[in-house]
Formats: sequence, structure tokens, C-alpha cells
Amino acid sequence: MSPNPVTRNKFDAVLFDLDGVLTATAKVHAACWKEMFDAFLLRYGKRCARELPSFDIATDYRLYVDGKPRLDGVRDFLKSREIDLPEGEPGDGRDRDTLHGLGNYKNELVNEAIEANGVEVYPDSIECVRRFKAAGLRMAVVTSSRNCDTVLHSAGIGGFFDVRVDGNVIRERGLRGKPEPDSFLFAAELLGAEPARAVVIEDAISGVQAGRAGGFGLVVGVGRHGNLQELRANGADIAVRDLSELPA
Repeated sequence: MSPNPVTRNKFDAVLFDLDGVLTATAKVHAACWKEMFDAFLLRYGKRCARELPSFDIATDYRLYVDGKPRLDGVRDFLKSREIDLPEGEPGDGRDRDTLHGLGNYKNELVNEAIEANGVEVYPDSIECVRRFKAAGLRMAVVTSSRNCDTVLHSAGIGGFFDVRVDGNVIRERGLRGKPEPDSFLFAAELLGAEPARAVVIEDAISGVQAGRAGGFGLVVGVGRHGNLQELRANGADIAVRDLSELPA
């Protein structure tokens, strides 16, 4: 790592993922994915006379759903269990075994958890955001979550960011979700920054893959659980345990 990897003379903008980078909501999402999928797998297994392995947070969350748009996460995890469900309708409730129905159920669980417990922010990331803002870097939040506004408001950090590209924007604009680079490229465009002059900060495999695919000037992987080598192998130029490891 260079003494000063993110400086104003090298970069114009920084694009942050939300869950797992700025806030500790990744563990909330993981728990809600597990609750939803385990309930579904139990009833589906009984219906089909199949014994299906439950959702494993340590592996399944990281491999199949982390960082991806909700519908893609549902589809990719079910594919790992050789299950094919209809997409259904966007308004499907938790009683419908469709991709939308399962995704909406998980979203309800997340909103209930945030309302009950609030949002924890990572102090190292907020200090990093303050430094970048003081240096004159433009900043965006880029997340597949459709709960972005709720999370930022609950965490009290929405005012730091010039642009938000979340799951709602991705759906409205017809952008491809991570690991495709579309959401990061759109955020950079909104900030008026060339990808080569922008930094991507991500904790998900799909996120660092998206940053690399988009040709961004620097991709920083945040491995709070020690998966630094995995992040480097999937496209991170730098992998740190938290953002306090980025020199001021």
C-alpha cells in the first residue's frame, strides 16, 4: 500500500458500499436472509419430500446474496439448492413462494429489525468519510439495498453524501446489479467523475468484482472478518480490515 492511496490529486470521488462498509447492517441482512430462507426450505422440503440444507451465513450469504440486488440474491441462492421458482409479481407477500414473495418477506424482516434496534455505524468508516469530505472529494453511496434512505436516516450520516444509487434506482433505471459495474458507473457519472479518477470501497465479493469490471482507479476491499485474500483475488487493489488502516 502506498503511504497515501486516496488523495485529491489522484482522485475526484469515492463510492462507498453501505452494508458492511459504512454500517453494521450486513449482519442484520444476513440474519434476515437466514430466517426467511430457512422457513422456506423447511416447507418446500416437506412439500417435495426433500431434505434441504439450511442457509449458512458463513458461506451462503457471502457467495450468493451479499451485495446483489434482492431478486438476484434469492434466485442465486435457490439455484444452489436446485430450486426453481417463478418470479411472481413485485407486490407478492410473504405467503407467496415466488422470487418476489421471498425477497419482500426478507425486506419486511430487515425493516422490522432496523425499527426495533436502530443502525450501528462503523466509527472507522465515518472518520474516513469526514477526512475525504474535508479534502474536497465528492462521495456517493452505492448499494443494492432498497433500504438505503432508511438506514442512512437512522444512522444520521445521510448528509455526507452527494449521490445515492440504491436498489430502487437500480430497478428504475434498469441497471444490472453487482457484480456488474453499472451502479458504480452511474454514480460516478452523477458525480461528474471519470472511473479512473474514482475509488470504490466494498466489502462484498460481488462489489469488488464490480469495481474491477468498471475500470475504477482504486478498489478497496474491507475485510472485517479477515477475508482479505479473497477480496484481493476478486479484484481489490487494497484489502484492509477496516478503514482506519487507510493512511490519513
